[in-house]
Amino acid sequence: MRPIPASLLLCLAVLPALAPAAQKTVYGLNEYARLGELDLEVAAKLDTGAKTASLSARDIKRFKRNGESWVRFYLAIDAAHEHPIERPLARVSKIKRRAGDYDAESGKAYTARPVIELDICMGQTQRTIEVNLTDRSAFQFPLLIGSEALKHMDALVDPSLKYAAGKPACATEAPKAE
Repeated sequence: MRPIPASLLLCLAVLPALAPAAQKTVYGLNEYARLGELDLEVAAKLDTGAKTASLSARDIKRFKRNGESWVRFYLAIDAAHEHPIERPLARVSKIKRRAGDYDAESGKAYTARPVIELDICMGQTQRTIEVNLTDRSAFQFPLLIGSEALKHMDALVDPSLKYAAGKPACATEAPKAE
């Protein structure tokens, strides 16, 4: 009996690691995303180098409602979004500042941003994810989807693709991200 070549043994050892990838959805660098509660579809940038998701918002104000923390904001996307949106505050995120963005006056190397939960649909996948609010109007994409949300979306990102998942087409129920 002939011995099994080392290259074949290596392939057989790697194949089980690839099995979970078959259950994931391949997305491009940019995808269309539907934000359920906001009845809004936007183009999003998928960024595996960012940890959190960010939505373009302006005039962000925190307030109390029945003893709970809430946030009121306006979408900073275009002139059509002139009505305020109110959502429960999930938490406050500390986002690291870039090297050129250090605030010497406050002495802080981070920016505190309010975080809300939103139902998001990309392709056929819908999840509830955490999204921090910040003004992204200077950027091309009003929604940035970071690695934490991408994990919950069971996503594989191929940066050579754009809009690989097509238009969002999800059912109405969104499983909670864990």
